[in-house]
Amino acid sequence: MTVAVDGVHPPSPPTIRALAVAGLASSVGKTTVTLALAAAYRRRGLRVRCAKVGPDFIDPGFHARATGAPSRTLDAWMLPPALLRTTFAQTGADADLVLVEGQMGLFDGLDGDSEAGSTGEVAKRLGLPVLLVVDASAQVRSAAAVVLGAERFDPEVHLAGVILNRVGGERHVNWLRAALARACATPVFGALAWADGIRLPERHLGLVTAMEGRFSPDLFERLADVAERSVDLDACLALAASTVEPSVPPTPGRPTMRLGLAQDEAFQFYYADSLDALARAGAEIVPWSPLRDPGPPDVDALYLGGGYPEVHAGRLAANRTAREAVRAFARDGRPVYAECGGLMYLAEALEDLDGAFHAMAGVLPVRVRMAPPRLTIGYREVRLAGDGPFGPAGTVLRGHEFHRSHLEPSPGHGPAPEAAYRMTDPTTGETWTEGFRQGRTLASYAHLHLGSCPGAAEAFVADCLAARAGRPP
Repeated sequence: MTVAVDGVHPPSPPTIRALAVAGLASSVGKTTVTLALAAAYRRRGLRVRCAKVGPDFIDPGFHARATGAPSRTLDAWMLPPALLRTTFAQTGADADLVLVEGQMGLFDGLDGDSEAGSTGEVAKRLGLPVLLVVDASAQVRSAAAVVLGAERFDPEVHLAGVILNRVGGERHVNWLRAALARACATPVFGALAWADGIRLPERHLGLVTAMEGRFSPDLFERLADVAERSVDLDACLALAASTVEPSVPPTPGRPTMRLGLAQDEAFQFYYADSLDALARAGAEIVPWSPLRDPGPPDVDALYLGGGYPEVHAGRLAANRTAREAVRAFARDGRPVYAECGGLMYLAEALEDLDGAFHAMAGVLPVRVRMAPPRLTIGYREVRLAGDGPFGPAGTVLRGHEFHRSHLEPSPGHGPAPEAAYRMTDPTTGETWTEGFRQGRTLASYAHLHLGSCPGAAEAFVADCLAARAGRPP
């Protein structure tokens, strides 16, 4: 609250300048537009930061390449409301502009009955104006119907502007502008032509990751050129706003333990916010490569994240010394936490995309099958089945699953390890056991956001320190 002095009110604290970049479906060009805007504004000298609505690791990787800073996760289902605002506030602490890329369609989230987890919900909670990306490749007047529907579906969402994507020639653009001007209140601020099309490489679970580098070295310069000639950058920047004041994130203290982080082309899916939480709790993050290094560095625990081990299965198998070192690390009773791709690496064998099997670390008595493909995708709530590294039995965390592989028992082994979690699909209420707990190894298909459970990062570090001291799990 500001207090008037001699009848004059002091200026209000500055709020973060931000724009949400959304669409009404997947694959309409949200990532391309976000990257183009980020590259163009950065070329103009602005400090640009990005964030992503929803559970995603691939788009944030490209955001980081475009801005030179980590991209944050703004998920209104996984994160408590206060933490959602705090995460955004800290994202904007050193930024002139924050670009928030939406997920799926603007109003799509957890299910079909509510706005939970949607880009629209995040935009309303944070006071973000929305730039709506419309794929106009096969439309003229119907594009106006699409935008009009978005305007009326939830008037509390501030549709501030439209970016037309995949347009044809000048006549097509003029027709589109005329149609939207006649029917809609939302102005058009740009039109990206098919000739400007810059397609990011894709594979079976989405885009090829930025770390793999399978894109032109001048990609971001070309994207900046597209934005400069196709978008009214001054008008878009003038719209940028939010209802959140920036907040400087706390500085991690002195580390109390070392955490080996698998980080290469095969393992790269981590929430930046989870890693920051672990650092604040006392973990020194030490990257290493299961593809290239002979084994983990001198650390107290391992974190094997998600990625594409099935794409690199042959190279992972060929690095026998690393596989054996990880197996010995786990069998020595030192903490190992693995998510999705990390779980696959801990298996006895992994099937690649051509149907060939490759030896993995052999920590868990399972084989990973890629065929027949079984897409598993969705938000997940997990409850610890027993005392574990994230807290006592009953501790609840939130995350998601996204994989095409499945597990089968490895022949010739005894019973499977105990289940790690009781997992729930929040859209159906269905529950089942999931994951493995074997000694101090915890492995699951779930990608957990540690921010969903206050104290989880601190509990993990405490468990690692207990293991170093020789205390039982």
